[in-house]
Amino acid sequence: MIKQTLFFTIALYTFNLQAQSKNFIDQPYIETLARADTLVSPDRIFLNIIVKEKDSKGKISVEELEKNMYEKLKSIGIDTKKDLLLNNLSSNYRKYFLKSQDIQKSKSYTLMVTSAQSAGEVIAALEDIEISNVSLESTAYSKSDQMALFLKSKAVAKARIQALALAKPLNQKVSNAILISDLTDAKYSSRNMMARKQLASKELLSRESKGEDSEADEVEFVKIKLASVVNVTFRLE
Repeated sequence: MIKQTLFFTIALYTFNLQAQSKNFIDQPYIETLARADTLVSPDRIFLNIIVKEKDSKGKISVEELEKNMYEKLKSIGIDTKKDLLLNNLSSNYRKYFLKSQDIQKSKSYTLMVTSAQSAGEVIAALEDIEISNVSLESTAYSKSDQMALFLKSKAVAKARIQALALAKPLNQKVSNAILISDLTDAKYSSRNMMARKQLASKELLSRESKGEDSEADEVEFVKIKLASVVNVTFRLE
């Protein structure tokens, strides 16, 4: 008796699922794909700074350059305790004419600034103390999560507008949404970041190779493109 009851329950549940699926397929509906995107200026700019001792008669040690760097960055308003991070400490060996070896130490730092203007000020300030090995690591937008939600909502609204436009010539009304799918590519962000890094690095290298004046307003970074894609199915009446 218990087995029969269990079998009947499972059969009824399966029938209900099939009926719901059949009802969804049989009823008139319209499906639209919509995309919303925007460009934002990066507000998290990460610069790589390499401090390397000067190989000359009046050799300047890494420690001295490091001290000068800290003082210079503080003088332009950089919070070195919060925004400056030491990456590694390395020693490079170079051979000279007398086959002797000299240890040439270097340190790598990552500095975060919040605008292109600040990045320009940092580059100019470090050049003043003979630290010119500065490159772009990456850029980011601090409110990307909030912007992503806004774009999803915008894409859904756009999907409904498209559905209305498609249904109008048929004299049919667009009703409630039956299914909403978020098709935003999660890998898009990483690809976009790599593209921004490459483009911005080229801009920075081009600027340095031309020997242009290190004014802050001349430094610009590629804007970040954020996008959301949704697929929405509406019931038609």
